[in-house]
Amino acid sequence: MTGFASLSREEEAGTVGVTLRAVNHRYLDLQVRLPQMLAGLEPKLRALVQQRVGRGRIELNVSTQVRQAQAPDVHLNDAFVDALSAALEQARARGVVSGQLSAGDLLRVPQALVIRERQEPADVASSTEPTLFERAVLEAVNEALTALDAMRSREGESLGTDLESRRVRLRDLIRDVAAAADSGRAQREQQLGERIKEYGAEGLLDPMLLAQEIVRFVARSDITEEIVRFRTHLEHWQELAASTEPCGRKLDFLLQELNREINTIGSKAEGGTTSALVVEVKAELERVREQVQNVE
Repeated sequence: MTGFASLSREEEAGTVGVTLRAVNHRYLDLQVRLPQMLAGLEPKLRALVQQRVGRGRIELNVSTQVRQAQAPDVHLNDAFVDALSAALEQARARGVVSGQLSAGDLLRVPQALVIRERQEPADVASSTEPTLFERAVLEAVNEALTALDAMRSREGESLGTDLESRRVRLRDLIRDVAAAADSGRAQREQQLGERIKEYGAEGLLDPMLLAQEIVRFVARSDITEEIVRFRTHLEHWQELAASTEPCGRKLDFLLQELNREINTIGSKAEGGTTSALVVEVKAELERVREQVQNVE
């Protein structure tokens, strides 16, 4: 199911921006993009999304603007500077260079200074509890998920209406299939009866072969079990759609069972009308299958 949500929150430490995009997908495919300073928060954010979303390709983007950025840590690369000084002394001794090494010279040599972002104190950095700013990020993502759920719910209502109309259509079609199959079987029985009379009149009738042919015909053309199972699956479909739990994957499986039943019916039922109706049922099931991919 598709959806979009975007929001920003002003906090004392800075601004948090959250964007959520959701498109149709058979499974849950979650992509998270965070600033480096929030990299440790990714497992919590993934768990938060997985609690609220069961299916779809979800893109979560979090941006931050910190008001009071910490000054970086600057370290002198002692070993490199010592080696550089020794090399300059040799150059002075040969008269190649003159003067002393200045601060500007060091700044022009990338290896001389090591600049890193300031690390949090050990007790804070090692703590499993989120900081105030991280809690603000979690709250913002949770709020965005609520907005995303609202948008997806509106789409779900529309999908539910469409799928219910298709379920009713399948219910009516399977009723027509059962009636056409009964008619086709009756015609086939009539044809078989005429052949029996014809062969009996000519003295070509073997009673044993006749009994076997009748048994094979009855077993081959009886679709009662398949019709009952098809209708049961449609009732289960209605129960799943009425539930508040995610039902997309269950409907996927149910459609496989419905396809299996209609395929068996098509191979057993008699009559051209029945075959045409079976094709129509298969086409409708395929349209439903494509639609169900959008259901969580």
